Amino acid sequence: MAWPQTVKIVEVGARDGLQNESAEVSTAIRIELIERLAAAGLTAVETGAFVSPKKVPQMAGSRDVFQGLKRRRGTTYPALVPNMKGFEAAIETGVTEIAVFVSASEGFSQHNIACSRAESIERLRDVAEAATDRDVRMRGYVSCIAGCPYDGAVAPDDVAAMAEALVALGCYEISLGDTIGVGTAGQIRKLIEHISTRIPRKKLAMHFHDTYGQGVANVLASLEEGISVFDSSVAGLGGCPFAPGASGNVATEDVVYLLQGLGIETGIDLMAVARTGDWISRHLGRANAARAGKALLAAKKEDDAHGG
Repeated sequence: MAWPQTVKIVEVGARDGLQNESAEVSTAIRIELIERLAAAGLTAVETGAFVSPKKVPQMAGSRDVFQGLKRRRGTTYPALVPNMKGFEAAIETGVTEIAVFVSASEGFSQHNIACSRAESIERLRDVAEAATDRDVRMRGYVSCIAGCPYDGAVAPDDVAAMAEALVALGCYEISLGDTIGVGTAGQIRKLIEHISTRIPRKKLAMHFHDTYGQGVANVLASLEEGISVFDSSVAGLGGCPFAPGASGNVATEDVVYLLQGLGIETGIDLMAVARTGDWISRHLGRANAARAGKALLAAKKEDDAHGG
């Protein structure tokens, strides 16, 4: 299958990325990060999560972030919501798109949200109904698609069942997440082939973590399977607070560099994202995990030094 001509990137650094960083991040920095990413051409920038501040302290100020944000026309700013309380809080701040999440593995569901997979779907029914009633778009995440830190291997049928349940609730798109980053290209291709017999590829997005260095390879394998939406995180920020040892998301800079090399249109200014990745990494006092971002900035510095 030929890869798509255009690809959409859903930038998750300001939510999925920051929620796993130990450094304190102010509301002003979060807003600046989101506005810089949107200005660089990212048309979907996950902005916050209306979750328990005790469980995920980095997302505690999401209301203030949404209220202080200058929104760009044509850019969506989704928020993660786990339940009706989170949904109501999100709607009060003008959120127009939400994300909901479930796990493909039983062990991760129990450890992450303290309920079974079946219960997690039931818990989202009132959120889904409220979203439909209020014309709020809903995107679904399925985590642990390639492996689980508690259960080990995850059956493709389990991934497909949870994805189908989210589609039935009204999710317009399902993001399939390799939460611990164990997936490899062949496994990911087989998984997409399996799931696409039940859900059309155009409704699927992929969300890779780079724990084993397979993120970009898995993006390429997914492109070859006709997937055209990918989640990624500026500077490779993040991980998962409930998945021990999981490193950050695949870096937006690395994915965009790959796509540009394939001649695939993204509408994203790669240097602007690279500069933003450098800026947020410095602010957090962490290493920048975007290899393409670091290389581009180093090359530009070299050019500037030689008057190139």
